[in-house]
Amino acid sequence: MKELLLLKYAPEIFLKGLNRNTFEKKLKNNIDNALKGLDYEYVTDSGRTLLYSENFNEIIDRLKKVFGITEICIVTQVEADMDSIKAQAFKEVNDSFCSTFKIETNRANKKFVLNSMEVSRAVGEYVLNNVDGISVDIHNPKCVVNVEIREKAYVYSKRIKAQGGLPYGINGSTFLMLSGGIDSPVAGYLMARRGVDISCVYYHSHPYTSERAKEKVKELARILKEYTGHMKLCVVPFTDIQMQIMEKCREDELTIIMRRFMMRIACALAEKYGVNSVTTGESIGQVASQTMESLVVSDSVSDRPVFRPLVSMDKTDIMSLSRQIGTYETSILPYEDCCTIFVPKHPKTKPKLSDIEASEAALDIDNLVMQAMETTEIFFL
Repeated sequence: MKELLLLKYAPEIFLKGLNRNTFEKKLKNNIDNALKGLDYEYVTDSGRTLLYSENFNEIIDRLKKVFGITEICIVTQVEADMDSIKAQAFKEVNDSFCSTFKIETNRANKKFVLNSMEVSRAVGEYVLNNVDGISVDIHNPKCVVNVEIREKAYVYSKRIKAQGGLPYGINGSTFLMLSGGIDSPVAGYLMARRGVDISCVYYHSHPYTSERAKEKVKELARILKEYTGHMKLCVVPFTDIQMQIMEKCREDELTIIMRRFMMRIACALAEKYGVNSVTTGESIGQVASQTMESLVVSDSVSDRPVFRPLVSMDKTDIMSLSRQIGTYETSILPYEDCCTIFVPKHPKTKPKLSDIEASEAALDIDNLVMQAMETTEIFFL
């Protein structure tokens, strides 16, 4: 008898046809990277991936943040015979102190003498006759005991929910505009959960935004790194650009022109580092720069796809997810970012592209972008 961790992969991985091996190989590499420095070994049995270690708690904490795993089950490996299975099922139910239970069986080993239904019935009857005060409830049981019969048998009732999604790094790459607020870290998490490799760009307006604001963004990037395993953060000096816009453009167009510069720089960084796309934390209609018209004008300077995973989400839903992934408490620290300074009293909510381009004609756009790129700081967190 031996305790192991059974890793259940996201069902979507099994729908990848001839690419399934590529997804599974990527996920295994990500698991190995997440568990670096810990002692563990793989146990394989008829297509199942299990892990053995004497340090389960640390292993589970790390695996819970690996995209592509939906569930981690603490299983007991026993001999594939009915006496061993019944004894372990009895222990699972008895230790749970539940009033109702159910047995679910998966018989992958077709040579086993009983089919799945017969195993569940026999094990259930044994538990019912030997645990005091217990009853069967197949619709809403307090305790579900799973029995998997392969070369060995695996019995378990303890399941830990993991992140799901697709293996990180399997679906291209993106530059995330990380502002320091609540929304953009959540957008980064959602893209990473779909297997997209994330790098971050932050626009720093020193001395109007403080070093503490920059440290806050670095901390947010570090939290995202707990899910991704690595993180590159580009900190772009943005003050000169904002001052030029303030001096030479209409006051009500400040925000939309600023957003267009951010998009240009994100695309330039993506080109420099071979990144496929840009991601923002914008949600439709949340502020003036996030109206449909404003988003169209911002996107017109992009030379690659712009993803907005929060576009249809309410603020309360975004805040809830932020708490869930651990970024909320850092995001609400009261340090201003470049988007909250130099804010016009009445920003345009329905900008026309021709008007914005006419206003930008007063600016040396290429030179401003080039200077920002040349003075960008790079952090590998």
